[in-house]
Amino acid sequence: MDAKHDVLVIGAGCAGMRAAIEAHDAGADVAVVSKLHPTRSHSGAAEGGINAALGNAADDDPEIHAFDTVKGSDYLGDQDSIEIFTREAPGDIYQLEHWGAVFSRGEDGRLAQRPFGAAGSPRTVYAADITGHVLIQVLYEQLVKRDIKVYEEYFAWMLVEHEGRCQGVICWDLLHGGLKALGGKTTVLATGGVGRLYRATTNAYACTGDGMSMALRAGLPLKDIEFMQFHPTTMYPSGILITEGCRGEGGVLRNSEGERFMERYAPTAKDLASRDVVSRSEQTEIDEGRGVNGSVLLDLTHLGAEKILTRLPGSRELAMTYAGVDPIHEPIPVRPGAHYHMGGVETDSDGLTEMTGLYAAGEVACVSVHGANRLGGNSLMETITFGRRAGRAAAEWALSHTTVTVPESATRDAERELSRLLDRSDGERPWKIRDELGASMLKNFGVFRREEQMAEQIEVIEGLRERYATVVVEDKGEVFNSDLTQAIELGYLLDVAACMLQAGIARKESRGAHSRPHDYPTRDDENFLKHSISRWVDGGPELTYKEVRMTKYQPEERKY
Repeated sequence: MDAKHDVLVIGAGCAGMRAAIEAHDAGADVAVVSKLHPTRSHSGAAEGGINAALGNAADDDPEIHAFDTVKGSDYLGDQDSIEIFTREAPGDIYQLEHWGAVFSRGEDGRLAQRPFGAAGSPRTVYAADITGHVLIQVLYEQLVKRDIKVYEEYFAWMLVEHEGRCQGVICWDLLHGGLKALGGKTTVLATGGVGRLYRATTNAYACTGDGMSMALRAGLPLKDIEFMQFHPTTMYPSGILITEGCRGEGGVLRNSEGERFMERYAPTAKDLASRDVVSRSEQTEIDEGRGVNGSVLLDLTHLGAEKILTRLPGSRELAMTYAGVDPIHEPIPVRPGAHYHMGGVETDSDGLTEMTGLYAAGEVACVSVHGANRLGGNSLMETITFGRRAGRAAAEWALSHTTVTVPESATRDAERELSRLLDRSDGERPWKIRDELGASMLKNFGVFRREEQMAEQIEVIEGLRERYATVVVEDKGEVFNSDLTQAIELGYLLDVAACMLQAGIARKESRGAHSRPHDYPTRDDENFLKHSISRWVDGGPELTYKEVRMTKYQPEERKY
């Protein structure tokens, strides 16, 4: 064992850093393990804002926020977790502000709040349109202030299970080469999502489902893994996110004929309907020939230069740099792109998984706050609220237990697997399989899902898994071997993809982000108001179901 700590946090985005801060403040010896420098984590790409019922812009309270979240989830969210989330969110916002988060303010000096999709009140607190960037800098500052150890550029690879509990992680040291065994009385997974399964995605190259797959391989279940949210406004052709805040500030979507088409699909909410509704509406316009180069147009021109320059400066800069358009004068071409995974490692409201000593928070986890469809602004808040709760719970358990052991056998197993990869000299390069996976997922498991396409994709993934078994890593070196880590990441992606397709083809209904308009166009509460639970058994995914935890909100038809 190369080092040991009370609490190990794997991942250094908003959820990971918030968990580490809370565990440290509870008195634990904490270390963060990250394959990136913390401020390069994907949380920094979040733009539009973070939801809390402060009531600064209109009447609001945690109960309204909870109802909006339950309804937005298409009633698949666990309502006890949602109530904790909405109740604790305002206090977390004020704490971030006291730590130095420079949120935008209204003329009265209070924190400004903008409307976001499917919200009953303007409750999205924001810092212009760089909210994630601001939060990740503030959290890193707090990490440094507490002198919390960061194992930077350590690629976490395998969880260590010993005596029935998680006791650490085996990592590859990217900077110096070689395996490192880190022991932890408790471990918090905060490794983010798996958007890189898709060719068109807002996600960074690092979002490869590492934590989800590590948990699967350790025998843990993934919950609601078929639900991948497509964000309606990702820029054409790059896939870079253009924030929902653009529509919150009054931007509108138009088709090739100049029509504001959302008035047809969601007459009440219009451009601020929930993300699943807007993405489906856009895709329908494109499929029916009213698109522009496979996109629709996000029109901000009527907002005026001053509003765009003060409220949406980052979006303007992105549009000018990557699409060659200035939104002050012309619309931005956008289309749906893979954005956020509602599913993940199953946890309770304190982030605890099935395995003693292992917790999860943020996008890697499924609490489940988001159910079948996440509301914009809720994910940043989830990283903070449940990152804090997981950090506190992990520290309390660690401080009441004394031993941590990483057996030699765990390191030897990792070395054997590594040797198998590095010793192979003939085979296929990982990038080709990864490209085919991304293109086929977008084609067969995108905004709309069809039975025959999902069946085809299951065969595609099986074929890619067979090819992956003989994948070759050309770089045999120790230092900065990104060839090796990308090969391992591809294995993670293939694991999660297999679970997604199995759960998706079995869910014979349309709910939230899982839309089957051609064969099962409606929601089926009688048969499918339940969570999918995916485990890895004998080399493949195994599917079961679990009841949704209800408190006081009963399913009703969604209206827009």
